[in-house]
Amino acid sequence: MTCVFIPLFLQVRILDVIDIFLVALLLFSLYQLLKGTAAVNIFLGILAIFVIWRLVKSLQMDLLSDLLGAFTSVGFIAFIVVFQPEIRKFLLAVGSPGFLTRNRFKSLFSKLQLENSNLADIDPVVQACHRMSHSQTGALIVIARKNDLSEFKDTGLAVEALISDQLIESIFYKNNPMHDGAVIISGNRLTAARCILPVSGKMDLPIELGLRHRAAIGITEKNDSVAIIVSEQTGRISYCRNGELALDIKASGLKTMLTDDFSEKK
Repeated sequence: MTCVFIPLFLQVRILDVIDIFLVALLLFSLYQLLKGTAAVNIFLGILAIFVIWRLVKSLQMDLLSDLLGAFTSVGFIAFIVVFQPEIRKFLLAVGSPGFLTRNRFKSLFSKLQLENSNLADIDPVVQACHRMSHSQTGALIVIARKNDLSEFKDTGLAVEALISDQLIESIFYKNNPMHDGAVIISGNRLTAARCILPVSGKMDLPIELGLRHRAAIGITEKNDSVAIIVSEQTGRISYCRNGELALDIKASGLKTMLTDDFSEKK
């Protein structure tokens, strides 16, 4: 009869503690970077499969280990494809001159922190949309929440101004060269205009909805932002969150929705 003795205490080196700490820091930073986007679910799924794979491998379950190992390899490729913008930003920061200086190294992790935006100036946005609705001025306004939308801001023109109804209306005035595209509000400031947004590929949308509505759905499918659309044809106001549209809402309803979304505790 063979006796198997399981050690009560495992030898833990100081390097093992450092290794675990660095991996935990990296995973936490990646989670903070992706929080507020649809990609966070993919990240958590890949991480869960990797943890299960390491577990079954340590238990010497060879068949399941080989199967999960192959899936993990494919998942790593999917990780690179899905998170290409974030990886590119990370590598640009690492490869920049002076990265190893204290301030530069600190700034890398500060860039990984996402905004927890509170839209204090709701009234100017509502008033601007109300007047643009009456004048049938087309508009697309995207308001960031936890994700700061930096990759979409870079497609437009930087503004970095305090929110005001006059500014929003002047941007979407039809003779203004900046009226095409979307305005992005982030951190309680109007940060960019004339931004290009991804268009939703949904096939079941009503035929009367134009590119502004599809872009609003597309951007809110990818992250936790909200979008406001004013139709140029009808003047109707629509509100989009999580890829779902609320059509033909009044100014009072818009204010209620914004208040609910930006006054809730994060």
